[in-house]
Formats: sequence, structure tokens, C-alpha cells
Amino acid sequence: MCSIFKSTSGLQSVSEREAMFYSPFKGMLRCELCSHRCPIPEGKVGICGVRQNRKNKLYALSYGKPAAIAVDPIEKKPLFHFYPGTGVLSFGGVGCNFRCQHCQNWDISQADLSFSYLKHVPPENIPALAKKYGAKGVAWTYNEPTIWYEYTYDSSKLVKREGMYSVYVTNGYMEEEPMKELRKYVDAMNIDVKAFTEEFYRKIVGAKLQPVLDHVVAAKELGYHVELTYLIIPGQNDDPGEIERFSRWVAEYVGTETPVHFSRFHPDYRMTNVRPTPYTTMMKAYETAKKEGLEYVYLGNMITDKENTYCPECGELLIERQGFSITKYNIKKGKCPKCGHRIHGVGL
Repeated sequence: MCSIFKSTSGLQSVSEREAMFYSPFKGMLRCELCSHRCPIPEGKVGICGVRQNRKNKLYALSYGKPAAIAVDPIEKKPLFHFYPGTGVLSFGGVGCNFRCQHCQNWDISQADLSFSYLKHVPPENIPALAKKYGAKGVAWTYNEPTIWYEYTYDSSKLVKREGMYSVYVTNGYMEEEPMKELRKYVDAMNIDVKAFTEEFYRKIVGAKLQPVLDHVVAAKELGYHVELTYLIIPGQNDDPGEIERFSRWVAEYVGTETPVHFSRFHPDYRMTNVRPTPYTTMMKAYETAKKEGLEYVYLGNMITDKENTYCPECGELLIERQGFSITKYNIKKGKCPKCGHRIHGVGL
């Protein structure tokens, strides 16, 4: 997550913005952006740390204040079926509405507005920055983008006007009304389904599973391009039955064409005592998902040919990848060149 900008210390001129999606609640304000629906007293912030009740108005405190900016391949998000091979200008801020014990970006997700590496990037600067660095779009990633919704909304609106795309890499806790409004300007989402039990979400994440599942279904129905990521953590969410139930749910409620990325765990943050996911566990997850009928299944954070895209109809190799790089591209006008099967995705 290497920044393309030097840090700016002592930010004085960064603007704030009144938040969207809130209402009065028992002498407080209720934030209606994410499924926590935080009741926020005067002068306090919600669980995300960046939405504050100030004199009966809710303010988005992190507006225009990214903590990390980098140009990434779109495959890093990971989005494998959305304009493959393109570069994307990625933005991350501070704070999060989850408390994942294994967060790989905990240095910003658990930081607040005193973080010393904040930059000042107003929305009107973003399209020109993307063009300057050869990016075809913008990604809201690294920490949870929902919590600085207004910044991503305003910026994505300007990005779309310039003919570029905008994508979310999200934990899937946004409420449906904000999702509907955001769909005007955001094209795709990679959504983390972190496990398939409420116990995991309560113990490891500090949230609930069902709102995430509802978010995934709503995103698909609203017309976002959707890909899912499931990080497999030994002893936490790697039970074969759990993987099977997750895969079956995707097939039934989201569609067998939905790309699913099983990602290999590596120790981080407060889970450094947990071993990396065994290769055999990853392969079993792949086989289980394919058995449940999922057409595009990938294994990430490991060296394998299971990051390649194959035609679900005839098995032809369509996209060969090494890491985040494409080494072979064999899709013709969105179709398999061998059998003519339409390949699911955008910009293929």
C-alpha cells in the first residue's frame, strides 16, 4: 500500500461535510448509513469514529482526508471479471465500522483523525489524478469505504463524468437506501463475506452476518458487478460444512456466475498466533465451491493456477494470471473463443 503522495502534516484547510442518511432519535441522532445504525449523542461519534453529532447535525469528519493512495491493478481488489488488466487509483481513509481481529490494514482502519499521514484531496482533484497515473478508474479500499460515504459519492460522481469507473471493496454493512443512491456512480463491489456463522461475526468482527448477506443480495439486485471474497482462517471459519453452506448460498441467492475468491490467511494484527491456511484446506474449498455449481472460483494469497479464469462451459483457459498480472488473455468480445459461451463480467 505504497502512497503516490507525500504526507501532509498539520491539515488546517480540509473541509468537512454534513453527513447523509441520519435522523433524530431520542434526543440523539441515529446514523442510518450502515447496519449498526448507531445512536449518537451530542459531541460523540459512531462506532466508525468519523461521523459526529454536532449541534444536532451529523458530520462526516474524514471527508477529503485519505490516509493511503496508490495505483493498483484491478486484480488486487480482487476484481477478476471487471475491466481486467486495468490500473485503478485506490484510496483508503481512517476508521472502520468493524473490529476484525485479523485486519491486514489495522494501522489505518483502527486509526483516527490524528493519524499523521492524512492527505488533503478534494473530490474535484480525483479525476485528473486518475488520468495522470494512467488509471481507468478509482477504488475505495484499504479501510471500509462506507464510513466516508459522502466523499466516495461526490468523488465517484465526478469520476463517472470523465468516463472512468468507480468500485468499492467493502465489508458489506451498508444499508439498502445508501446503496441505491450510490449505484448511480459506483459500478462494482468486491464484498467480504468473512465467515458463514453469526458466532464468527460476533466474536472476531464485532458485527452480524445477516446484514452482510442482505447487502450482497441487494447489491446484485441493484445491478452492481459483484465479486465475493472469503478469507479462510484456520480454526475459525474453515469447517468444510461451513464452506459448503456458503457456496450453496451463493449459488442459490447470488448466482452461480458470481466470482468467489477464497483467500489464504496470513497472521496479522491480533491473530499472529494463528498459522497460515494449509494448501489442502484451500484446495478443498475450491473443490467444494465447484461441486456446488459456482462457475468462477479463485484462490488468492498463494501460488496456484486457481487464479486463472476458465470457460465454465468447455474448460478453455481464458485469462492466465501470475500474481496480479495477466500473462494471457483469450476472451473475444466477452465470449469464449472456443465454444462461444458468454463469460460473466464487465469490460471483458
